[in-house]
Amino acid sequence: MQKIVINCEYGGFSLSKKAIDLYKILTCAPEDNYYEEADINRSDETLVRVVQDLGAEASGSYAALKVIEVPDDVEWHIEEYDGLECVAENHRKWY
Repeated sequence: MQKIVINCEYGGFSLSKKAIDLYKILTCAPEDNYYEEADINRSDETLVRVVQDLGAEASGSYAALKVIEVPDDVEWHIEEYDGLECVAENHRKWY
């Protein structure tokens, strides 16, 4: 199973300062390294660990982060409406 971090509340995905600091420690990033939350892969093992370890304290303003599991053989993407997210399976599209 793949573990993925999503936001389960209207507002938008964001990490708390505590979560960003822990992420930096676990990834051995320089203290002055700036992280744009949107650039972190949602299935990043370190991100998943941070959210699991900190629980609600990992969530930034207007966020409620949660780790969900998706089968390994599923190609997925995150769908979002006003910051509330879900994971959807990729399908083919033609325009």
